Amino acid sequence: MFTGIVETIGEITALTQEAENLHIKVKSSLTPELKIDQSVSHNGVCLTVVSLDDEEYTVTAIQETLDKSNLGELKLGSTVNLERAMKLGDRLDGHIVQGHVDQKGTCLSVEQMDGSWVFTFEYDPSLGNITIEKGSITVNGVSLTVIRSLEKQFSVAIIPYTYEHTTFKHISAGTTVNLEFDVVGKYLKRLSQGYF
Repeated sequence: MFTGIVETIGEITALTQEAENLHIKVKSSLTPELKIDQSVSHNGVCLTVVSLDDEEYTVTAIQETLDKSNLGELKLGSTVNLERAMKLGDRLDGHIVQGHVDQKGTCLSVEQMDGSWVFTFEYDPSLGNITIEKGSITVNGVSLTVIRSLEKQFSVAIIPYTYEHTTFKHISAGTTVNLEFDVVGKYLKRLSQGYF
């Protein structure tokens, strides 16, 4: 489990394809604190550390993960938002994030406001996911509040701190992002469909 509060940004230093698996090597300030078998969120995708080497570590993404997320679009030098799994007893500053991406979305626009940015994203509603006004959404692993919820699209406001300390500064119209919809909302929708 994660909180959606990004700890740092990692840089992709190697990508190795093996059959349908993609081994991803990441350079990060977190590396000295990691251990093999530890879960780390990469742009919102929970992946297991499989090897460690000084400032770099390696994780492996299977084909289903590559199909459902933007990790298959990574290139050498790409950056990813990183968060280690939360500890029991810590404050939950974001919201409950599983690290299981539901689907990809596309940035439609970035509007600069007076001191913040409004990002609007589009997603395929046929997969059964929804957003609600003031509800939670995870975009590339970042816990955010929906400020505008429309059919198949939503908007979020990004403060300067989040903009500078995550990969949001690299997102523009047309950028593919990973979306994890609020887990409580998903369960409530599933339960209500069973009754109506």
